[in-house]
Amino acid sequence: MSNKEKFEGMKRGLIENNERKYGAEARDRWGNAAAEDANRKILKLSKAQFDRFQSLEREISSALEAAVQAAADPAGEKGRRMYELHREWLGFTWNFYTPEAHCGLAEMYVADERFAAYYDGNVAGCAAWLRDAIVAHTK
Repeated sequence: MSNKEKFEGMKRGLIENNERKYGAEARDRWGNAAAEDANRKILKLSKAQFDRFQSLEREISSALEAAVQAAADPAGEKGRRMYELHREWLGFTWNFYTPEAHCGLAEMYVADERFAAYYDGNVAGCAAWLRDAIVAHTK
């Protein structure tokens, strides 16, 4: 198997795993078209784009934890940077962007215990801080 075939298989595996875990819920909330569009965007990513997508996720997590531990103001510079990183990260799977949709997702990070557990897994308060930063900087 070539490296390209391995890479394509890895992307398909990521999508299949996501579909198993969240596919029915995502399709129920946002429709089949939105879910399929997001999957297609992932499949079309180049290696460099995919690497950036994954590195953004790690960067967001570590910067978010550091900001919460430092009691940084989500409406301040660190919050603006977090908003920018998160918006860039969304661009790898979203075919559209609106501030309202971004804020809605951020609210879900706090309201849905699965998202809250993911973001607050190492440092309590990260989900709320991320939501507050997104809301503050989408205005």
